[in-house]
Amino acid sequence: MSNVVEVVTEMVNPILAEHHFDLFDIEFVKEGKSWYLRVYIDKPGGINIEECALVSDQLSEKLDNCDPDPIPQAYYLEVSSPGAERPLKREQDYQQALANQEYINVSLYQQVAGKKVYEGNLIALDDEHLVLEYMDKTRKKTVDIPRKQVAKARLAIKF
Repeated sequence: MSNVVEVVTEMVNPILAEHHFDLFDIEFVKEGKSWYLRVYIDKPGGINIEECALVSDQLSEKLDNCDPDPIPQAYYLEVSSPGAERPLKREQDYQQALANQEYINVSLYQQVAGKKVYEGNLIALDDEHLVLEYMDKTRKKTVDIPRKQVAKARLAIKF
């Protein structure tokens, strides 16, 4: 499966570079009886449906003309944006969230300061910790979270 991701990454990167889009992630997964090749793309200001369709068409043509076929089984190709509540997976994602002091949701493996889930603005980050500023009722507080305790992190929408 990782070979499929590597091959598709090599195929899609020139398409994205031509249109000034960024590759966010690629996954090749089996759900039920079906296989899905999901390509998540982005650009500053966000990606729209027409741009996703453009990349999908060009990538699909490249995949169809590839010999040998890197994906011999039947699959569904999905090209989309990672969304407004995109996951923070790479260091680059965390750095961008820090630069913009983004509002994020962090789920933890174990409680830190009595909670396993925090939502707040990312205000500091290093190799070992991230610091969130969050609201506790009507007071602003900060929490220092060891990065090894982070199970999942994603951008969040503040209401």
